[in-house]
Amino acid sequence: MPEEGVPLTPKANLLTTEEILTLARLFVKEGIDKIRLTGGEPLIRPDVVDIVAQLQRLEGLRTIGVTTNGINLARLLPQLQKAGLSAINISLDTLVPAKFEFIVRRKGFHKVMEGIHKAIELGYNPVKVNCVVMRGLNEDELLDFAALTEGLPLDVRFIEYMPFDGNKWNFKKMVSYKEMLDTIRQQWPELEKLPEEESSTAKAFKIPGFQGQISFITSMSEHFCGTCNRLRITADGNLKVSIPSSTGTPCHLSGASEPGAAEIIGLACGQRRAAKLFLMFHDSPPANPSISSWDPLHVQGLRPRMSFSSQMVTLWKGCRVPQALLLAQQRLGSGCFQRHYTSHADSDANSKCLSPGSWAPAAPSGPQLTSEQLTHVDSEGRAAMVDVGRKPDTERVAVASAVVLLGPVAFKLVQQNQLKKGDALVVAQLAGIQAAKVTSQLIPLCHHVALSHVQVQLELDSTRHAVRIQASCRARGPTGVEMEALTAAAVAALSLYDMCKAVSRDIVLEEIKLISKTGGQRGDFHRA
Repeated sequence: MPEEGVPLTPKANLLTTEEILTLARLFVKEGIDKIRLTGGEPLIRPDVVDIVAQLQRLEGLRTIGVTTNGINLARLLPQLQKAGLSAINISLDTLVPAKFEFIVRRKGFHKVMEGIHKAIELGYNPVKVNCVVMRGLNEDELLDFAALTEGLPLDVRFIEYMPFDGNKWNFKKMVSYKEMLDTIRQQWPELEKLPEEESSTAKAFKIPGFQGQISFITSMSEHFCGTCNRLRITADGNLKVSIPSSTGTPCHLSGASEPGAAEIIGLACGQRRAAKLFLMFHDSPPANPSISSWDPLHVQGLRPRMSFSSQMVTLWKGCRVPQALLLAQQRLGSGCFQRHYTSHADSDANSKCLSPGSWAPAAPSGPQLTSEQLTHVDSEGRAAMVDVGRKPDTERVAVASAVVLLGPVAFKLVQQNQLKKGDALVVAQLAGIQAAKVTSQLIPLCHHVALSHVQVQLELDSTRHAVRIQASCRARGPTGVEMEALTAAAVAALSLYDMCKAVSRDIVLEEIKLISKTGGQRGDFHRA
């Protein structure tokens, strides 16, 4: 919690109980089978027990969960369990009472521990404990948290520190999954990896003989965006597919026909293949309100509210692609930008792309054949998505590179890691990885690709006072990953410029290019 507190969303902007339940019913109808109430803090909402009870009546909903700070949990849990609450996540970043008060800006550590033990007493197994690990704050407590699982049926989930607006994120504070795992393995070398579902966001481990387990949520070092099946609704009614996302799609029901909201929900479930829904209650630090939000999925008549909030509800279960998706596409028009689509039909390094109807036999290597017709425009010259629905899934790999000419002064500071902003190479590497994961949000007609691997490497070239960047991306699917690799290399280069611009403005970004691509009907490409 920031020392100055956070601005709260006006109560008039929050979803009503009726709106929450109507949205939940529509999502469950589309295949969602798990809903989690989160926040902010959901248990300060006076109608939370009633909401759980009414959610329990939805046919097809198998799990109702809550993520809470635990302060009010011991008092409310018996009522919540009776109402139908089936899963509990408790946020706890330290086991030291004084440190707890510093982190959350209030007393209450013993109430949280009382809530954890009450959940165990009432039979919840496992009770999940979420711990965001931050260097210099609580990374020294990793072993203490892991030791809790010896005698208690807990799933202690160590979460990599993620950047959010207002949390003063710094890469130096982030402790990676590998580092955490190494620390715990030094104490318990017999630590065992547990199997996990494809859509799981956590990597689970167990110390033999212990009642509980530990998990790692690797949202920074080994992202899981490609297999994540979660959707989120903020407390003011915006639909989001990613926690750090600063924008959302308004999905309000007041004053709108239910079919209108159903179309948006069907479209979102179809794109995300969602199985879980997070409903956010109350406030956490909002995204920057100065960022304007273009609403590509606006439904006429929906009541406007604040565009940003960090309160969400989460829905779980694999959504089928519903009829509502087709209806929404007709209503929205084929030219509507939808950021989770991706489009390039195995394009080569040239500026010309293949015509959808002119596939040629795959070439083993070398420059690809081209068509005189661009694939991202229709017959009338308007921008259009490439339909890759009929293309087979194949293993796709692409490598791209970039060079940043820093000059002698900036190069020396980077080489010696003496920049005031911090380690430029690490920041650029993280920026490149993050950029690859959101390429479809940056390049309008680029399809969303479920990347299985991203690697960004930076090498110092002292002869040119330069940094050479190489980015590689891998995925299995119907479309290539050239754009992801190129975006990773370009954004890593831009981040280097940003880190060094205070020292020198005479920095040149050059040679951003595709080095190679493999997979796809057009064969492989390797730059000479």
